Amino acid sequence: MPALREHEPVKLFEYVRRGAWPEVVGYGLFVTLLAAGYYYNITFVQLGLLDLGTRLVGLPATTVSAWMGALALTTFAAAVAFGVLMDRRGWSTDLRAKLRALFAVLCVQFVLTLVAPGIRDPAAFGAWVVAASVSMGVGFPVTFSLTVDFVPVRDRGYVAAAATAVAYFAGNVYPLDWSIGAFSRVMTVAMVPGLVVLGALALRDLGFVDAVADNHREFGVGRFCRPDAVRLRSFAFLAPLGLMFGVFFVDSLGFLRIVETPALIGSSWQSPAFSVHLLIGVVHVIGAVVAGVLYTNFDRNWLFMWVFGLFALTHLLYTFDLRLAAAVPGLAGDAPPLVNPLFYALTVSFYTTLNFALWPDLSTPATIGTHSAVGVGFAGFLSTFLSTAVALYFEHAEVTLISHLSLVNALALLLFTGLGLSLYGRQVYRHSRAGPADPADGPVGDDASGGDPS
Repeated sequence: MPALREHEPVKLFEYVRRGAWPEVVGYGLFVTLLAAGYYYNITFVQLGLLDLGTRLVGLPATTVSAWMGALALTTFAAAVAFGVLMDRRGWSTDLRAKLRALFAVLCVQFVLTLVAPGIRDPAAFGAWVVAASVSMGVGFPVTFSLTVDFVPVRDRGYVAAAATAVAYFAGNVYPLDWSIGAFSRVMTVAMVPGLVVLGALALRDLGFVDAVADNHREFGVGRFCRPDAVRLRSFAFLAPLGLMFGVFFVDSLGFLRIVETPALIGSSWQSPAFSVHLLIGVVHVIGAVVAGVLYTNFDRNWLFMWVFGLFALTHLLYTFDLRLAAAVPGLAGDAPPLVNPLFYALTVSFYTTLNFALWPDLSTPATIGTHSAVGVGFAGFLSTFLSTAVALYFEHAEVTLISHLSLVNALALLLFTGLGLSLYGRQVYRHSRAGPADPADGPVGDDASGGDPS
């Protein structure tokens, strides 16, 4: 069983009681940046790029899938290059340098978002993809490195949950036609206030920045870097990196096929009924809150277990309904059960919360640029867009919907079972090394939960 950590009060409440308003504002600013960046990178780029390439530019699905793979690789390379540069130049601990870099990224993305609906030429499409890749690659380590400036360790699970809840609730309650034009209009309007605020923070000498500029000395060492810092090539980093790669790959491989199936998407994320969008948004919030509590109090591996198990159950429900409808057409209703997308929403909130909190907690101020770049770039973005390319290829190869989702379900089950066996094997190994337990020693806890979460 995972070890429950000793309950500690949320640091934010202490700041409010003390009237430490720069720190309080830092929480809000970080949640806004994280939620907005995630919504842009995953929703606008992943879904909007598909629509732009296939419908407006007129490229074959296989060509678009190749460009998606190129976008993933370029983004990952840019993220790692800039993350390493941040750590070597000391920018990871320089709040003003990070704010200036993020402001430059936002300026580039604003222009790219504005011009995207007008692209019709394949060459222009390719140039847009490259420019978007570089801007997103730079944005990853910069955004995640702000964690050491704004968020104490003990609050990171809750802050990650808040960012997840905001991103998904807003995305579902304000539904959009999933086209590049609709995304562009909304995102350009939303970016204007961000440009003003970030521009002021980056370019003006504001007291707020001075007040929080040294917080990394207190907040910087992540939960899993105590007592010893986690190295990039260590098992402590590579294991969660591989697990998170699997999570994002399973999600995108399944979701991209679901959104291409009108019967499945039209009754859920693209339903004309506002109540459906509201319900999905509320489930996202519930999932984020639960994930934040679990992350804060338990070993991260058990949250991975929950994610893989929920994905396996969700795709099992989808495939069960499809097989039932094929075997007994009379039992199939006009719309698939809403429980399927609700389980999907719950699972996505779980793993997004974990992804937001995990990489800063595997880092110190001196390594967060590189660690977050590799973590988010490889496990998140590279995995997502490589699986997107695979999903597009499967669709072009006319792999049936049920075969596609059955493959995703099998992969989720494999990861769930493999992680469970590894956790069991680890406990057996520890008990065999420790010898017979002495009752006077009390229960044996899981040491993966980290040190003092100050």
